[in-house]
Amino acid sequence: MLWAAIQQTWEPFVLVVGLLLIGHVASSDGLFEVAGSKLSRLRGGTVVLFVSMMLLAAVVTATLNLDTSVVFLTPVLLQTARHRSVDEKAFLYGSIFMANAASLLLLGSNLTNVLVFSRSNVQGAAFARTMLVPWILSVTLTTLVMLAWRWRDLSSESSSDEMDAQRFTFGPGLVGVVAAVVLMLVFSRPALAVLGVALGVAAVDIVLRHRFALPVLVRSANLPMVVGLFVLATAVSVASRYWHLSEHLIGTAGTWQTAGVAAASSNVINNLPAAAMLSAKFPPHPYSLLFGLNLGPNLTVLGALSSMLWLKVARREGASPSVWTFTKVGSVVTAVTLVGCLIVS
Repeated sequence: MLWAAIQQTWEPFVLVVGLLLIGHVASSDGLFEVAGSKLSRLRGGTVVLFVSMMLLAAVVTATLNLDTSVVFLTPVLLQTARHRSVDEKAFLYGSIFMANAASLLLLGSNLTNVLVFSRSNVQGAAFARTMLVPWILSVTLTTLVMLAWRWRDLSSESSSDEMDAQRFTFGPGLVGVVAAVVLMLVFSRPALAVLGVALGVAAVDIVLRHRFALPVLVRSANLPMVVGLFVLATAVSVASRYWHLSEHLIGTAGTWQTAGVAAASSNVINNLPAAAMLSAKFPPHPYSLLFGLNLGPNLTVLGALSSMLWLKVARREGASPSVWTFTKVGSVVTAVTLVGCLIVS
């Protein structure tokens, strides 16, 4: 029973380590900073800037995982807001709400996707086709809610100061990003392949530039937290198999009930253990389950690893994230996106 649980849970955590490693090298190449700098120079006001930044967060989340997006893009979004002398709240909370909302598209976009489909042979491209419309809707609705929440600040005139021009160095980081996306589209179980690419990218970076620092990655990825959640997810998976929890909770549930149970479970025990618990037996409505597991954590900061990483990154960058504000705004984001995705699925 323990071995079966480990077989279910190991792949997502291997995948996220690989994607964080690739993201670290890409960040060292200046990829994220250059993207933020280019977008800050777009013509238009703060609303245009904010929408473009939300789209950047959505693309990075979809391709490099939501945890990578939170760790490496939150500082970029905050820096952009500060350079434009606008209130940073929309950019701060938008970075995490969009990370969770945009994590539906690829198998590797969220660890929960891999956990739920760990025993399925669904191809990455087929998964993406199924999730494309809900992903677009989720990204759009999240952006609209954030705009409505901070409209007064975002629609006011801002300073015309631009971010300093950033320089992108073509290197192994971009190659790793492209390779990871291709692998996640082609394979149903891309974890080891992505980790292999990540290790190769890191090795090339060390040889060419002598700048790769493992301690920096360990701090960025918060590996102790990742390992802790892996242990918890495995333990929950064992318990679920022993007591048949998934059958009791969602065995006969419809799509809406499945999503609701997943969202509630995520905010009680975190979405990774919840995914292990609810997919110990392959669920009748796997995509609805993922709507709850991926979008539900926008309700509380305990709902996902990404939210806990966001808290640490935001405080490190001098921001003042509020757990109450997260829940107050996140409850609207969660309700709107979850209902919207269930309607169109």
